[in-house]
Amino acid sequence: MDLQKLLYPENEKPLDNIVCDGGYARIFRTVGCIGDSLSSGEFESRDAAGNIGYHDFYEYSWGQYIARNAGITVYNFSRGGMTAKEFMESFADSCGVWSDEKKCQAYILALGVNEIYQKMPVGTIADVDTENPQNNKPTFAGYYAQIISRLKTIQPDAKFFLVNTPSSENGEEGDAHAKVLEDMTRVFDNAYVIDLRKYGPAYDAEFRKNFYLGGHLNAAGYIFTAQIITSYIDYIVRHNFEDFAQTGFIGTPFKYN
Repeated sequence: MDLQKLLYPENEKPLDNIVCDGGYARIFRTVGCIGDSLSSGEFESRDAAGNIGYHDFYEYSWGQYIARNAGITVYNFSRGGMTAKEFMESFADSCGVWSDEKKCQAYILALGVNEIYQKMPVGTIADVDTENPQNNKPTFAGYYAQIISRLKTIQPDAKFFLVNTPSSENGEEGDAHAKVLEDMTRVFDNAYVIDLRKYGPAYDAEFRKNFYLGGHLNAAGYIFTAQIITSYIDYIVRHNFEDFAQTGFIGTPFKYN
């Protein structure tokens, strides 16, 4: 067996190998998904008069598809319309993300779309004060970094996977959002970008025909997203095994020094 070829195919890109069982994302026994409608299994409905309804069906979220496919525990710390600001100011307390009972070995953060729609300044990494997060500027970058900082106080060795928006979405604002997330990985240890902007599929007409219902994903779309997220994490782990060697000790008092 050529282990090198098996684990690291030559010139492999993050989504060249699609896993359906979680792949090496299964090293995490608990994962928290922090996000908006697309992290919540939200479906759109329309009544006879054409009025649109929005419904979070968490059992259809990509996080819960990951849980069932990979055999791990995944918490939805998400809700339709969520922003990093709202998360920090109210929703985090109500969803229990800071509690000892729900602290996780890894967190997947998928926020930013609603900020773009609401014209909140994206900001830059200069808005972040890691020593005193309360000093962060009131921008997407500032609130997003507050989330990571607070989670690191309850689970210091947790791994963070930061999801940006697809290349076909959100124009220059999406580019700025992606730059902030890339910079976050230089400020916070144990943080990695899931770069859908560079490596993910375009959410074009063909994609929407197959995977959308109105302005949100359909059930197949959430399954597909679960496969994309876990495949990317699988890639990150395989290309950084040393970073993840002590994953089993996250949340315990033990280390291999």
